[in-house]
Amino acid sequence: MSTLTFESNWLKTIRVFALGLLAVLVSVPARAEGIPMPWGMWLQHPATEISTRVYNFHNLLLAIITLIVIFVFALLVIVAVRFNKRANPVPATFTHHVKLEIIWTVVPCIIVLIIAFISFPLLYASEKMPAPDLTLKVTGHQWYWSYEYPDNNISFDSIGIWNTPEVTDAQAAAAVKDAEPHWLIKEDQPRRLLEVDNRVVLPVGKVVRVDITGADVLHSWFVPSLSANRMAVTGRVNEIWFKIDKPGLYFGQCSMICGTGHGYMPIVIEGVTQDQYDAWVVSKKSAS
Repeated sequence: MSTLTFESNWLKTIRVFALGLLAVLVSVPARAEGIPMPWGMWLQHPATEISTRVYNFHNLLLAIITLIVIFVFALLVIVAVRFNKRANPVPATFTHHVKLEIIWTVVPCIIVLIIAFISFPLLYASEKMPAPDLTLKVTGHQWYWSYEYPDNNISFDSIGIWNTPEVTDAQAAAAVKDAEPHWLIKEDQPRRLLEVDNRVVLPVGKVVRVDITGADVLHSWFVPSLSANRMAVTGRVNEIWFKIDKPGLYFGQCSMICGTGHGYMPIVIEGVTQDQYDAWVVSKKSAS
């Protein structure tokens, strides 16, 4: 490899690293409540106790792996500078160092134990469901979701406003105009590719059991701010739970590449007060 080629590759690497660092710095404040943001690099604000613990655990892991990367990179630099052929024309003859080998075995084990001490209780808490206050059944279709409230005898389909690549701005505006009167939480500007005609309405402060299944191919019901993610499999019912802490809009999408319409089956959850939820149930029943 010529010196010119070597230097140009290094310049490319430095430029890519600088652009990545700039993107991270720009995106630091780009973290919103329950919705993805342009240039966002961080997790969405957690809206449940479990998602808060997941968020804190993620930050701990990020700190650990960052320190490891910095440490290993520093070692590589030291080795390259101090132990190259020019600096050490006569190489050392030793091949083992017992204390060093014990240290680099024990320290990673301690790090793994610390991670396990935090992650295992979190995994247990996410799977151990308290007594549910209500049940939501989710069925994945090609390519939309349908929902049932068995406790209230309510069911409906939830179809994305932008449900195909061919949807024009005029068609989307017309669909939003038809759907908006049924939304409890209003928005100044509907989110492109994230909005649906019929939103899921759930009360805050209540344990919600979500039964998830599929009608055709594999889907995945994923709402990041609630740490809710479960496969929708035909012929099988999977189960998750969450308890929303505060009112708001929480957006999600199918995270399984389920076909050509994969990107057009979003999820929108409205977390509302119990009074608003009760009124919504009455209105849904009277409209059916």
